[in-house]
Amino acid sequence: MSPLAELLRPKTLDEYIGQQHLVGPGAVLRTLIESGRIPSMIFWGPPGIGKTTLAMIISNTLQRPFHTLSAISSGVKEVREVIEQAKKEEGAILFIDEIHRFNKSQQDSLLGAVERGTITLIGATTENPSFEVISALLSRCQVYVLKEFGKDEMEQLIASAVRHYAEQGRTIVIKENEALLRISGGDARKLLNALELVVNRAPSSENPLTIDNQKVVSVIQQNLAFYDRQGEMHYDIISAFIKSMRGSDPNGAVYWLARMIEGGEDPVFIARRMLIFASEDVSNANPNALLLANACFEAVTKIGYPECRITLSQCAIYLANSPKSNSTYMALANAQQAIRRTGDLPVPLHIRNAPTKLMKELGYSDGYKYAHDFPGNFVEQEFLPDALRGTKFYEPGDNARENETRKLMQWRWKEKYGY
Repeated sequence: MSPLAELLRPKTLDEYIGQQHLVGPGAVLRTLIESGRIPSMIFWGPPGIGKTTLAMIISNTLQRPFHTLSAISSGVKEVREVIEQAKKEEGAILFIDEIHRFNKSQQDSLLGAVERGTITLIGATTENPSFEVISALLSRCQVYVLKEFGKDEMEQLIASAVRHYAEQGRTIVIKENEALLRISGGDARKLLNALELVVNRAPSSENPLTIDNQKVVSVIQQNLAFYDRQGEMHYDIISAFIKSMRGSDPNGAVYWLARMIEGGEDPVFIARRMLIFASEDVSNANPNALLLANACFEAVTKIGYPECRITLSQCAIYLANSPKSNSTYMALANAQQAIRRTGDLPVPLHIRNAPTKLMKELGYSDGYKYAHDFPGNFVEQEFLPDALRGTKFYEPGDNARENETRKLMQWRWKEKYGY
């Protein structure tokens, strides 16, 4: 018997839950589908939010031949076989799940067919395609970002499942849904797997079946391996790994690293997350962390498993033991928030580029002070737009290195930014 998640998979856009910014009335992707002309595209978003389903709906709506490959189990040979088949068809769609796992040669094998229109490619990825998809292929695809489900969408899914069971003669009463929502974490497949597991573990004589938080937690804890049968704890474990390093616990970090290694996780995925962590969570409290994380990333891509596990462990323990700061992350977030609030403010004239005579006559670059002409290679001048004068975006973290940075900025800028 098919899993509940498969049984409830929507067949049309009107049945599809979520992603209204893409498929709602008048939205960009719905308009393309209704026109009958779709580009090659990549769906980027977290797991369990309908990437595969949307690809299937597009194929059904347009009545196109539909081929599907998984990047985990398919290679260049399988891609070429599909392309040869597509040459005999009209408007074939090739859906590749986890396209970020395709290496360069595998992605290269798609280029010609996509460019000639032999296939319309739809790729699905949980990773940023800018990093994981080669530029030649990415330039031939539209990238659509799919959003994680919120409470409303998840409750729609629960209601749909309850109706399905009612049609099968089983009455389900959802007394509490907080545990289901918490366990699923915005992943529709995890939600439906959890609900199905709770229903299947209850005696059939229990009709109506009342589901509350205690029942959900009890069943899931006792059947965790079955619940996670498709490896859906992937993101829970990487989250635990990151939070252990952020919490400066090398023992927790190495434990969750070992869990990922034992589970066959892609080592490049782990290394990339540590590289992000080095800037986001360690930052200028220890700039060497970024250098080590980058060296780890390069080493992992060169040597692979099993040897690279030692490099991963070295880096994870180093990052966990490093002083922490998110000051540069917050500085950028503060600046972006100011931009959204104030819009595109003009660049002050004295720091504009002045490559032409006319620009110089208009005052471009007039009054600019060349820092190297002054003692200590510093001179106070304004670099922010007039509307943001004196606005402080960067607040040094409370750690030895950034405390020195704070003192330097106080000396340079006096009271201007209030350090």
